[in-house]
Amino acid sequence: MTRRPRLLTTAATGVTAVLLLAGCGGNDDTKQGDRIAGTDTDPTRSSSPTPMEPTSPNRPKIELPSDLTYTFDWPKTGDPDKDAVLSDSEQSIKAVDLAIVNQDALDHAYRFYYEGEAAAQTEQFIEAYAEAEARTTGTYRFYHAVVDVSGGSTASLVYCEDQGKAYDLYLKTKKVDKTPVTKNSYVLYSSQLKRNDNGVWVVEKLSSHRGSAECRP
Repeated sequence: MTRRPRLLTTAATGVTAVLLLAGCGGNDDTKQGDRIAGTDTDPTRSSSPTPMEPTSPNRPKIELPSDLTYTFDWPKTGDPDKDAVLSDSEQSIKAVDLAIVNQDALDHAYRFYYEGEAAAQTEQFIEAYAEAEARTTGTYRFYHAVVDVSGGSTASLVYCEDQGKAYDLYLKTKKVDKTPVTKNSYVLYSSQLKRNDNGVWVVEKLSSHRGSAECRP
């Protein structure tokens, strides 16, 4: 999956599958997600991070600017393994945004949740934001999650993202690149995960389909 703003669509065309957080509800007709969001709030507020959900002592602490908000409409399943996949996936999504905010393609938090192919692609994705001196901002909603666990050590997760209220924010000018809501504001993601030796569900592969009818209201 990829979530990049229109500016970065050209800059990072080689990235075909990236993390789970995306941006822009714009008019990009590619199947790759656009992501770098802006918000209706004052961009200068980004200097005052707000703590996200608490994490275990072994997990990186993720603190994001107050203008980045998330809604995960995927209720608990009652299955401990499936619920752990959903919980770690939420953190992995936020961790990528943290790296973008930090303008650091080697940020520790996202590398805690991504390995292999997905880690390499996500690094390129974050680097494109850093080169553009832009970051994510706005409101993201995730829904229609379908999780499957096999053998207790591998899993798949398919879910939707609504990027209609997410935009690109350019750091030097504080300009927010707002785009209208279109069918391309809705992205379908498919990820493959494994439980590592620390018991963390890490993303190994990730792909996306922008404008998916399955995700549109």
